[in-house]
Amino acid sequence: MKIVKMEVGHLGTNCYIVICPETKQTAIIDPGGNAEEIIAYLNREQCQPVCIVNTHGHADHIAANNKVKQATGAPVMIHEADAVMLTSSNLNLSAFIGAGFVSEPADRILKDQDIIQVGTLQFLVLHTPGHTPGGICLYSVGTLFSGDTLFQQSVGRTDFPGGSMGKLVSSIKDKLFVLPPETKIFPGHGPETTIAWELSNNPFI
Repeated sequence: MKIVKMEVGHLGTNCYIVICPETKQTAIIDPGGNAEEIIAYLNREQCQPVCIVNTHGHADHIAANNKVKQATGAPVMIHEADAVMLTSSNLNLSAFIGAGFVSEPADRILKDQDIIQVGTLQFLVLHTPGHTPGGICLYSVGTLFSGDTLFQQSVGRTDFPGGSMGKLVSSIKDKLFVLPPETKIFPGHGPETTIAWELSNNPFI
């Protein structure tokens, strides 16, 4: 797979454009801003977007949903427990940062262990509550998109509504740290890391 990272929005969210080399089918993960930049890349590289996946429903991960969907026709996907956040500026927290907005409702509601097909690529949905009730990670062999669940030597905040440090730690231990240690992690903020590195160095776990 080809992975393109764009740092978008005021909070420096990592938006990932994930392309199947064989088919050009493409997933857009967490378009949290800079819609024009995302769309320009998709057009320039002649990508065929088949999904927009939100790892959770916070504003900095969904802000460009509407524009990217309008430009590409790709369906929006989010876990069932965070779906309500898309259409509520209070729940997605945008109302509290002076720029309240909503996304269109999800086109596909995700559950734990669902499969998202992108050309020849398959992504397993791992429900990892803790940062939000419906936080997810996406796993394909050797690769994990961890949203705001797990960062390099850190974890997602749990002081927002619906957050739980206990649930977050359990999610990481039970769902992520059982993955192969060489798995490369692409988080929602900050640099890449690996399962092996976090097992040995993450002070929160």
